[in-house]
Amino acid sequence: MSLPDEPPGQADRTEGDINLSDHRLAWQQANVNDATRETLERDSAAFLHQSLSTPCLTELTGCDGIYLSDATGRRTMDFHGNSVHQVGHAHPKVIEAVKRQLDELAFCPRRFTNQPAIELAECLAKLAPGNLAKVLFAPGGTAAIGIAMKLARYATGRHKTISMRDSFHGASLDAISISGEALFRDGLGPLLPGCFHVDWPSAAADAEAIEKILVKEGDVGAVIAEPMRCTTIDRPPDAYWRRVRELCDRHGALLIFDEIPLALGRTGRMFCCEHSGVTPDILVLGKGLGGGVMPMAATIVRADLDIVPKRALGHYTHEKNPVGAAAALATLDVIESENLLERSSKLGAETLERLRKLQQRHNAVTDVRGLGLAMGVEVSSPDTAERVLYDCLANGLSFKVSGGTVLTLTPPLTITDEQMAQALAILDKALGRL
Repeated sequence: MSLPDEPPGQADRTEGDINLSDHRLAWQQANVNDATRETLERDSAAFLHQSLSTPCLTELTGCDGIYLSDATGRRTMDFHGNSVHQVGHAHPKVIEAVKRQLDELAFCPRRFTNQPAIELAECLAKLAPGNLAKVLFAPGGTAAIGIAMKLARYATGRHKTISMRDSFHGASLDAISISGEALFRDGLGPLLPGCFHVDWPSAAADAEAIEKILVKEGDVGAVIAEPMRCTTIDRPPDAYWRRVRELCDRHGALLIFDEIPLALGRTGRMFCCEHSGVTPDILVLGKGLGGGVMPMAATIVRADLDIVPKRALGHYTHEKNPVGAAAALATLDVIESENLLERSSKLGAETLERLRKLQQRHNAVTDVRGLGLAMGVEVSSPDTAERVLYDCLANGLSFKVSGGTVLTLTPPLTITDEQMAQALAILDKALGRL
């Protein structure tokens, strides 16, 4: 990893675009006015500095649908959204549900329960694949991952885990122990013991790496992974996950799928793992569950894993938050009533074909891939990726750069055909200006 006074290296780029690059500075000089500069200086003085956030890009003043509005009056299509905007920003149904719940019951201490929380748990259990039937809520995805890790230890009596290099499961100390991104873990000293990592798979035969660890160690408690890498849009073959499922069953390890950024229709199904037909023992949701308005996450597990009534798995202050539950229920209602699963699948396939045609026109594009409305455009170098990003930002399109060279395109599932065409035109022109 790069030191503070060094230029960014590849390890710095694994999770997203860099907030201290020359390209960002040039964009700010051209697109940020004096009043916003003052706001950014206040932000810089008030917040701890860290990669990917402060120092920030610019100041936002509004968000609605697929758009972000900044302090200069620019409206930008948001194909990033920190993966919370499946139903778009400030969806009227979500906003109304939150306002209504605030008037009825704004908070619920842990020793009590409430109707919205129970209804949400019941709804998620009905939607979840296979025999996933018990739920625990948390205020964020990292906390929900922690719940899954603790439950796996209780259920198996084992602390060892296997996860993927360069993956991301959260930024807390336990989560970075199973994550693989140097940006979040380098220089911190010892992490949790017994955390093994394997390379991200590209073929079914790559499951052999997991099998070797399971056999050698003999006491691995869980395999933890995204069913598809959400950042670089890399999807292992279905046969890979079927093999991993078999190996977990054979060796007594739980399979945990982290779908925090992928669930709720992003890939054209309610849950990404439905594409492979492989059901995990524990499924973790977050980000968009709160409709992009409320922080909300959930851990959904097999009913027979309800085994530690005398221990605290989560015990979070806002565990059964009625307002968060109301936002989540409204989100699920929007996904169903607006047919967003079908929309994501259909528009995603159409857009992927258009991106492939774009690849044929631009030599800088080395690969195009996607599933539903999770799409990746890989370009030839990190410098090329940044140049395209800031060109697009200057012309009204925001997205994430992942792994240094992948333009990660994840628009709201509510996007119209016309808006998608406009976004692709912006990207096409930016590539043409390289």
